[in-house]
Amino acid sequence: MPSLRQLFLEHIGQTSPSPLMLEIERAEGSFLYGSDGKDYLDLISGVSVSNTGHRHPAVVAAVKEQADRYMHLMVYGEVVQSPQVRYAARLGSLLPSSLGSVFFVNSGSEAIEGALKLARRYTGRNEIIYFGNAYHGSTTGALSVQGSELYRNAFRPLMPSTTMAEFNSPAAEEMITGNTAAVLVEPVQAEAGVIQPRDTFLEGLRNACHRHGAMLIFDEVQTGFGRTGSLFSLLRYDITPDILVLAKALGGGMPLGAFISSAEIMSSLTHDPSLGHITTFGGHPVCCAAGLASLEVIVAEGLADKAMMKEQLLRSELAGMPFKEIRGEGLLLAVVPEHPEIIPALVAQAPGHGLLLDYFLFCDTAFRIAPPLTITDDEIRLACHRLKNLTEDVL
Repeated sequence: MPSLRQLFLEHIGQTSPSPLMLEIERAEGSFLYGSDGKDYLDLISGVSVSNTGHRHPAVVAAVKEQADRYMHLMVYGEVVQSPQVRYAARLGSLLPSSLGSVFFVNSGSEAIEGALKLARRYTGRNEIIYFGNAYHGSTTGALSVQGSELYRNAFRPLMPSTTMAEFNSPAAEEMITGNTAAVLVEPVQAEAGVIQPRDTFLEGLRNACHRHGAMLIFDEVQTGFGRTGSLFSLLRYDITPDILVLAKALGGGMPLGAFISSAEIMSSLTHDPSLGHITTFGGHPVCCAAGLASLEVIVAEGLADKAMMKEQLLRSELAGMPFKEIRGEGLLLAVVPEHPEIIPALVAQAPGHGLLLDYFLFCDTAFRIAPPLTITDDEIRLACHRLKNLTEDVL
C-alpha cells in the first residue's frame, strides 16, 4: 500500500522540486500537528491567510451552520445569497464610502484579473503601471504585472501595455499619463521583503491618478484584515484607491477573493457587454460565511491593534539573536540574519525545531514571520525560544 507521501508525490501537481512534505493531521490556534503528534508553531499563517488562527470556533460554527442551509446554488450574481450580501455590506461599513460595491471571486489572482479588467473597461485605456518586486498572482494577466522577470520570462508572451516602475521612487508618478488605465500597487510590498512606503509616495500616486483620470488599485491581499496593525493599510495611510483587491484572510481560511470599487465604476461590467466578468464559484456562501465570522472576530477582539503590541514583544524576544534588521509593522515582519546565506537551512530545518517558517519570493536576504493575529504572548515567547535554538544549530 503506497504511503500518503508517495501518493502526494505521484498524484499532486508539484510547485517545486523540494516540497516541505509535512504530513499535518490537524491544526488549531497557532499550531499545526503532525500525524506523529508533533506540534509546529505556525509563523506564516498559510501566508497571511489564517489571521484568526486555525479552526477558530466562530469560523467553524459559521461554516457548519451555512453548510446546513445551502452551499452552491447558481453562478455568482444571479441569486440573492445572504452570506454574500451580509459580508459585502459589512466590508462596506468598514471601508471608505467610495468602496461600497464588492465583486466576490475565488482567489487573489482572480481578483487582480477582475480589477485590471474593470480599470481598463471603465477608463477605455490599456496601459497598466506596476512595480518592481511586486507579486499579484500567477495567472497570465497577474503574471504580466509581476515585478520579477524570473517568473515572467518562461511564460511569454504576456499581456501587452504594462510598464514597470520603481517602488518608493517619486519618478513613478511622472510615468502616469492620459494613456494610463491603472496603477497597481501594494501599499506595503510583501514578497519584496516587507517594504513600506516612504514619505508621500502613495499620496503622490493618488494625486497623479486623479490628475490623469487613471484608476489607483491597491493590492491588500497580504496586508488586509489587521495584519499590519490596522484593519486595512489604506486606513493606516489615509489613501483611498479606486479599486481595492482582497483575498487570503478574506475567507477566514476558506478560498475567497474580491475586488471592490464604487457602484458607478463596478457597473461598467454590466453592459457592453453584459456579463463583463463572471465566475461560477466566486463568493461561495460557505466561504463568505467563514470570512464574515473571521472579520467579526478581528474587529470585536481588536486584533489589528493587538498586532502592534505583539510586534513589540516579538522584537524584544528576537533582540540578541544574530539578526541585523527586522522590517515591517504588526505581524508582517521580514527578519534579516547577519548571515543571510543561512536562510535556506533555517526554513528547511525549522520543522525539526517545531516551527514553520517561509521565504519571500523576491527577497533572499530575509525570512518571513507572520503568525496568526491570535497568537498569545506565551506562544510568541515559545516561538522565539525555538527560533533561537534553530538559529544556533544552523550556525
